[in-house]
Amino acid sequence: MHETEAETRVGGREIVIPAGSVSLQGDLEVPETAHGVVLFAHGSGSSRHSRRNQFVARRLQEAGLATLLMDLLTPSEDEEDARTARLRFDMDLLARRLLAATDWLGEDPRIHDLPLGYFGASSGGGAALVAAAERPQVVKAVVSRGGRPDLAGEALPRVEAPTLLIVGSRDTSVITVNRQSLERLRCVKDLQIVPGASHLFEEPGTLEAVANLAAAWFVRHLGAAS
Repeated sequence: MHETEAETRVGGREIVIPAGSVSLQGDLEVPETAHGVVLFAHGSGSSRHSRRNQFVARRLQEAGLATLLMDLLTPSEDEEDARTARLRFDMDLLARRLLAATDWLGEDPRIHDLPLGYFGASSGGGAALVAAAERPQVVKAVVSRGGRPDLAGEALPRVEAPTLLIVGSRDTSVITVNRQSLERLRCVKDLQIVPGASHLFEEPGTLEAVANLAAAWFVRHLGAAS
């Protein structure tokens, strides 16, 4: 259920996000006529350079959405987590980091008026739902890819943002926890199972399916152009 993968860089403006006593790195891309903004929460063992999230981000940009891919941990925290795996499932910590980035976006003059959504992968899906439950007036949509919404725990029934859960058909244990979490959500919700896909959506065409499902969900609920 980990998101470890090869990482690459994409274009966009590199930013620094203050989050309590630490500063986090991010890559912000704002299309010329953006109609919404999506904040990415990566999975355990990954970072803002996740090539899978970057692939999805490019599809969202094509749909008229600004994207912010950010590191949820500092470099020193990453090193600690690689040894102990202690931080990657700390939903309270990761959600606070997402909320700090949400507040930062609210102060950017180019995008502060745009409707906001979260895209979470693996354990980042749980963190995104915890953060969404804390800001029901701000977060307008959530998409989880191969996520662990069960990690959101008691926050699940408090989520008001329309939520789409996407899971690969071969990711059987994660399908189970997503179905259980879907029952606990009280918002507008859907579960989409991508045929032939494993946890990391490495099979041909499966990541494209994720990107298209996510784009359609955000277009619908953030009002972006298709």
